[in-house]
Amino acid sequence: MIADCYRREASINQALPAQIPAPRLQWMEEHDGWVVIGIDAVDGGRLPATPWSADELTATLNAYTITAEALSAPPASLQHVGLRPVGDDGDFADWRNLARGATPTDVLPAWMPLGLLDGLASLESGWREAVAGNAVLHHDLRQDNVLIDASGAAWICDWNWPCLGASWFDLVLLLATAHADGHDATSLFTQHPTARGVADEQLDAALAALSGFFLTAGGQPPADWSPHIRQHQTWCGEVTLRWLADRRGWAF
Repeated sequence: MIADCYRREASINQALPAQIPAPRLQWMEEHDGWVVIGIDAVDGGRLPATPWSADELTATLNAYTITAEALSAPPASLQHVGLRPVGDDGDFADWRNLARGATPTDVLPAWMPLGLLDGLASLESGWREAVAGNAVLHHDLRQDNVLIDASGAAWICDWNWPCLGASWFDLVLLLATAHADGHDATSLFTQHPTARGVADEQLDAALAALSGFFLTAGGQPPADWSPHIRQHQTWCGEVTLRWLADRRGWAF
């Protein structure tokens, strides 16, 4: 499965419009089921600082502005990679499943207030309509998929999972991490060009969908293919839920 991901990334990377700030593929080799791809080195490239600095977060948001503009509609070069609508391979229905008892609540962290389940399920039910669109999404825009170069500019890496939807959906998880680091994520979201006209309920539906998915996934048994993935998923679920709780005035 991982080898297939790298094959797909190689195909997508070569098809990205030239203006997108992404390191480019130079070569790929395959042997006995192994896949190795060689991608341009970013001059002075490093991960953004943790916690997010204002300058590096701004650089990343600026890089995504350029990316979203170039991908506001699927370019001809990407038509062959089989782009599908976000969520086409399954619904974000985790809060709804928890609320109706289809998923046991012991999958959730102990700090999770179960009195919020019905409200979260209601918000989550509107996620698909909220994020519908025909833009190409990176669909994994995280702090660890960004490099900052020697001049302070941001590069967006790891193009494995593009799909179709509303451009602003890519910002939600990225800005949830900024919220966790003390930044005003809601203001940053509303000021971003991709979020023009996005209603509060749309953003809240997306936050509900993502928080339910990550918290439920984080409660699954350990994965031998990625020993820290459950911890990471739980953290992603917590930061998205806490941003949503802050927006809705929920205390926990």
